[in-house]
Amino acid sequence: MTSLPTPPLSVGRDRPPTVGFDLDMTLIDSRPGIHAAYRALSAETGVPIDADLAVTRLGPPLDEELAHWFPADRIAAMGDRYREIYPTHAIAPTLLMAGAREAVAAVRSLGGRVIVVTAKHEPNAKLHLAHLGVEPDAVVGRLWAEAKAEALREHGASVYVGDHTGDVRGARTAGALSVAVPTGPCGEEELRAAGADVVLPDLLAFPEWLRAYVAEPAADLA
Repeated sequence: MTSLPTPPLSVGRDRPPTVGFDLDMTLIDSRPGIHAAYRALSAETGVPIDADLAVTRLGPPLDEELAHWFPADRIAAMGDRYREIYPTHAIAPTLLMAGAREAVAAVRSLGGRVIVVTAKHEPNAKLHLAHLGVEPDAVVGRLWAEAKAEALREHGASVYVGDHTGDVRGARTAGALSVAVPTGPCGEEELRAAGADVVLPDLLAFPEWLRAYVAEPAADLA
């Protein structure tokens, strides 16, 4: 078996793991819902928004995307309005990513805890998870990149799984193992270059990897 990466110092292997997951394009394919929400905001404001383009660069905070379409003095108001209309347009069309349910179940099968740490507005993140029947132990929203380390440290996460280089930076800042999946806007090479410890093709590969990672004797990781 290929040697697994040496875990960061904060990763304990003498207790069940706490695993953090990003949300958009990691656990859920939110592109259809976000596309619909942007189209609704465009129709309401009369401002053209290329929703097809917007959904190719999911991950960073909402304000960064809105800055492509609105002047600086309108971004805060438009962000508030987007989050208000989001539940009406974005929850129903959104689906789970392949392997998401199995990935969560794999953590639970080891007696571990699952937390979701996302840049998305926390109430809307919770609506997605409830609609799709996923029940993490905690959901923390409105954190991006290095700021995600705050929640990862607070909850004692030893592994963080995400699809964006920002997720890699968040994991590394927290001293957690960065597990990346190229199911969002960032490809495998980009994720590796950002410092991901492990790159899996998708979440379907996560349960087997996690079982091997937890079972691997620490001496074999040196």
